[in-house]
Amino acid sequence: MILILMYDTRYRMLNVLKIKIYYKGVLRMKEKRWCILTLFLIIFVIFGFKNIFNKREENLKIGILQFVEHDALDASRQGFIEKIKKSGLEAEIIYKNAQGDQSNCTLIANQFVSEKCDLIFVIATPAAQAVAAVTSNIPILVTAVTDPVDARLIKSNELPGTNVSGTSDLAPIAKQIGLIKQIKPEARNIGIFYSSNEANSKFQAEIAKKEAQKLGLNAKEFNFSHAAEIQQVVEYMSQKVDAIYTPTDNAVASNMELISKTALNFGIPVICGEENLIPKGAAGTFGVNYYELGEITAEMAIKILKFGASPQNMPIEYIKNAELVLNNEVLDKLNLKF
Repeated sequence: MILILMYDTRYRMLNVLKIKIYYKGVLRMKEKRWCILTLFLIIFVIFGFKNIFNKREENLKIGILQFVEHDALDASRQGFIEKIKKSGLEAEIIYKNAQGDQSNCTLIANQFVSEKCDLIFVIATPAAQAVAAVTSNIPILVTAVTDPVDARLIKSNELPGTNVSGTSDLAPIAKQIGLIKQIKPEARNIGIFYSSNEANSKFQAEIAKKEAQKLGLNAKEFNFSHAAEIQQVVEYMSQKVDAIYTPTDNAVASNMELISKTALNFGIPVICGEENLIPKGAAGTFGVNYYELGEITAEMAIKILKFGASPQNMPIEYIKNAELVLNNEVLDKLNLKF
C-alpha cells in the first residue's frame, strides 16, 4: 500500500513538473512571438514614415513670385534656386513675374494657393503683401523687403508670429552716407532720391536723413511717382546738391542708368543702396549682395520643407558683412578719390 502511494505521488509530481515546463515553453514562445511582432511593427513604422516623407519630398512644390525684373531681384531668385538645387531637395519650382503690376501679384498669389504650393518665395514688398493677403496657412518666405514689420507682414523681426519670415535687404545706411564724405569731403548738401510708391524707400530715407545729420550734412528728399518724371527730377536735384543717395528701391534700380547718367552730366556722384547698380553708373556703395540674400532664404526654406520648421518662429535674417564696391571709372570722370 505504501509503495503504491509513493508511486502515485511521484507520478503526480512528474506530471506537475511536465505541466510547468510546458507552460514555461508556451510563455517563452509567446514572448518570442511578441518580440518578433514588435520588431516588425517598429520596422514598418520606420519605413512607412520614411516612404511617406520621401513621397512628400518628391511632390514638393515651391512658388516664386517676383515683383519686377531687375538685376538685384533677379540675383536673389538665382541664389535661392541654386541653393535649393545644391541641397538635394527635390521640388518643382514655379516662377512667375508680376512685371511691376500689383494686380498681377494678387492674381499669381491666388494661383499659387490654388495649386497648393508647399512654400511661396516672394521677392519685394508689394508681391509679399499680395501673397500674405490671400493665405495664412502656406509658409511664405520673403526677400528684398526692407522692413517686414512696417510692411505689416509680421509682428516682430525677432519672432514673426505669422506664416511669413525671410530676409531683409536693409542696407548699412550709415556706412553708405559716410561714403559720401569719404569720396567728396567738401559735400554739404545731399539729395535722397526714391519712388514715392515704395514704403520701404520712405523708411530708408528717414534713416538716411538722421545719419546725414550726424555727419553735418543737409539732406533733402526728392521723389517721383512715375518713371517719366525721373530725368526732370534728377536734373533739378543735381543743381541743388553735392551728391545723391538712392536707397534700395525697385523703380530706382530699374532706371539707374538714366539717373546716374543725368547726374554725371552735372558732376554729381550717386551713392546707391546695393552693389548691382555699380555697373549701371552709380559711384559706389557698401552693398547688399542679393544673390547671398537668396541663398540665406533658401536655407530657411530647407528647414521648413525638410525638417518641419515654422516661419512664425524663424527670425528675419540679414546680410552680415557689407562690402565696399566702387566704380572707379565714374570716380575718375568726377575727379573723386576714395
